[in-house]
Amino acid sequence: MHKPHGFTLIELMITVVIVGILASIAYPSYTSFIMKSGRSEGVAAVMRVANLQEQFYFDNRTYATDMTELGLSADPFISESGFYSIASTGSSNFTITATAKGRQATLDSTCTTITLTSAGVKGPVSECWK
Repeated sequence: MHKPHGFTLIELMITVVIVGILASIAYPSYTSFIMKSGRSEGVAAVMRVANLQEQFYFDNRTYATDMTELGLSADPFISESGFYSIASTGSSNFTITATAKGRQATLDSTCTTITLTSAGVKGPVSECWK
């Protein structure tokens, strides 16, 4: 008696279909996770610059007009992973703007910019701050 070894073509095709279905479900979730993690980096960078601006105001009674005055390396400042470039304008008040760069700009069309003012106004939509 001969015992067959291996898989039939039908078994292989069923496996390929199952893997395809799982991948079609997982990939959108994965890209959404990547987009949100990049967005959280932008929010963290904006909050960091806001804290530095408030400390600068506490020390000098005016907001910094250049990011280098805050002790950051460049103007505009680039976030840790390079997903956002952060700029700040101000003297009597400030507006911090994080602009998405590269892949983050492509993935996250809702929040290509994230803003925060000295009055605490967050923009452009509340979803960007979640």
